[in-house]
Amino acid sequence: MASAAEQLAANMNFGAFSKATDLKNRIWFTLIALLVYRLGTFIPMPGIDPVAFAAQFKNNAGGILGMLNLFSGGAVERMAIFALNIMPYISASIIMQLMSSVSPKLEALKKEGEQGRKQINQYTRYLTVVLAAFQAYGIAIGLEGSPASGSGGGVVIDPGWFFRITTVITLVGGTMFLMWLGEQITARGVGNGTSLIIFAGIVAGLPGALVQLFELARTGQLSTILLIALLALMLAVVAAIVFIERAQRRLLIQYPKRQVGNRMFQGDSSHLPLKMNSAGVIPPIFASSLLLLPVTAAQMMAGPGSSGPEWLTSIVASLGRGQPIYLSLFVGLIIFFCFFYTAVVFNPVETADNLRKYGGFLPGRRPGAQTAEYIDYVLTRITVVGAIYLAVVCVMPEILTSYAGVPFYLGGTSLLIAVSVTMDTVAQIQSHLLAHQYEGLIKKSKLRGGKGR
Repeated sequence: MASAAEQLAANMNFGAFSKATDLKNRIWFTLIALLVYRLGTFIPMPGIDPVAFAAQFKNNAGGILGMLNLFSGGAVERMAIFALNIMPYISASIIMQLMSSVSPKLEALKKEGEQGRKQINQYTRYLTVVLAAFQAYGIAIGLEGSPASGSGGGVVIDPGWFFRITTVITLVGGTMFLMWLGEQITARGVGNGTSLIIFAGIVAGLPGALVQLFELARTGQLSTILLIALLALMLAVVAAIVFIERAQRRLLIQYPKRQVGNRMFQGDSSHLPLKMNSAGVIPPIFASSLLLLPVTAAQMMAGPGSSGPEWLTSIVASLGRGQPIYLSLFVGLIIFFCFFYTAVVFNPVETADNLRKYGGFLPGRRPGAQTAEYIDYVLTRITVVGAIYLAVVCVMPEILTSYAGVPFYLGGTSLLIAVSVTMDTVAQIQSHLLAHQYEGLIKKSKLRGGKGR
């Protein structure tokens, strides 16, 4: 039998949406913020020859730079002010979460509640500035060493310290603005701001990728059978993502009978839902971010026209898209972050303590340590399945598309982020609508109560 909340959600319609003024304002704010982000990806960085850089990027767009360009919404291809995107912030978040697990001081801050969380966020912002400055300086050095295709000059119009300083200031400022914009979307809009910014960059490139795919089939570079197979694979990946992201393992929770006055109330029962993929899209984003940082620097040092050592050139080649070493590192990082982030967002000991505090228990398990061990056991098993699912979804299409030569935008990571962020955002919209419906019911009940008097 459906609960009252589920029945209410099933009865929601566009009429309820039109009356939810706060939700409409949040959606408009989110759309305007994403529009500002998209406009920023077309503002070029000063001191760059756009034609020379476009030719240089075209020769190196198939590897790690293609992935960085994917997450930045094409800003890397145009060398815009948002070329670094929000990746330094994600890298800083990874480092802070890892440090919180090993540093007693940071672990104590996490337990201080809202105040401790704000302090950790402030440390994350400072670290973001450092990482963004490091990456921006590396980009400036790499651009100065990149020759222009077919011309005597370079990509940089006037190389020197002035260009390096302006590049660092521009790119770091762009990253910090996107970090602030993501926080504003989370607070005043709908959905997670950081995920939506990455989502907007991916979705902006999907139409062009589909046009390119059909153009390859039209010119005969891609067979019709392979085109149909790729489209069917995309639909299968989307269906698998929706199925697994909604999959849950529900643990039965029972509450004992209780006596209120002379009346005995029957014990209630509920469920503890454990998602098959508790980490969501965080593992592939974290894995991509960690791979981008060192590999991009190595690619700049070993790129055309540079004087990098031969072993560095070999490393860059082996870490290219579709290469075994790159895929192995990608899978390993995805599996690691699946378990790591699940441990961050879900604490079995704390959950068991909360159940004991409110009188709930798992049938056949003692409250406390035994309940925590069982929850951890179940969570570990389903996380194994979730990690394998993420690895397959992110890697298998990459293997196929790299050898078939289809656009990078059609890879598993981009589809995973697009579908998962869409589902999370729709769920938040439904939650806002449900809250609005409840508010309407409460107001009606108060009015009826007043008339009854």
